[in-house]
Amino acid sequence: MKTNFLSAIGRLRWIQRWSLKRNTFSENVMEHSWEVAVISHLLGIINNEIFKGEASPSRLATVALYHDCSEAITGDLPTPIKYYSKGIQEAYKLIEDDAQHELAGMLPAELQGSLRTMLTGKGLPSLEKKLLKAADTLSAYLKAKAEHANGNLEYEKTTSDLQSRLSSYGLPEVDYFLGAFVDNQPKTQASKLYQVGK
Repeated sequence: MKTNFLSAIGRLRWIQRWSLKRNTFSENVMEHSWEVAVISHLLGIINNEIFKGEASPSRLATVALYHDCSEAITGDLPTPIKYYSKGIQEAYKLIEDDAQHELAGMLPAELQGSLRTMLTGKGLPSLEKKLLKAADTLSAYLKAKAEHANGNLEYEKTTSDLQSRLSSYGLPEVDYFLGAFVDNQPKTQASKLYQVGK
């Protein structure tokens, strides 16, 4: 029996992000997922090589590739709506869980167990969950920073808010990433603590 899983997640290329803002360049969910996968992979390598941790870069990259697949069914709900109230947040989580279950159900039965973990991210070690969330935020931050650099002032506050969120994670891997891959980054509290501990 053939599955329509690939055609279902292929719809991610048509789902646009940042729909509540004027954009100087568009970004779809498929592009975003690829970028989050690359960033997650890099954060995993930084964790291993710089901070002597044990994160799995390949697992991080794979889960990141699948992390927004449920949006093939739900569409992209903009962050200000998704987090507008606790009730909306809880309702959206149920919708997202149901969409992930539906997607997993499109797979051949013998593949569902392994891929369900990738679709949901459940079962990831705590640090890897944090690194994945950070990679997702870093992707949004890079988009906001590029929009602002293009003169789009709608992204000025967004850039600042995302920078604060990144700082709140307290992850030295994020600080290393910003210093190595993004220009003109102020040091966050995590990097200050890391410097003191050296």
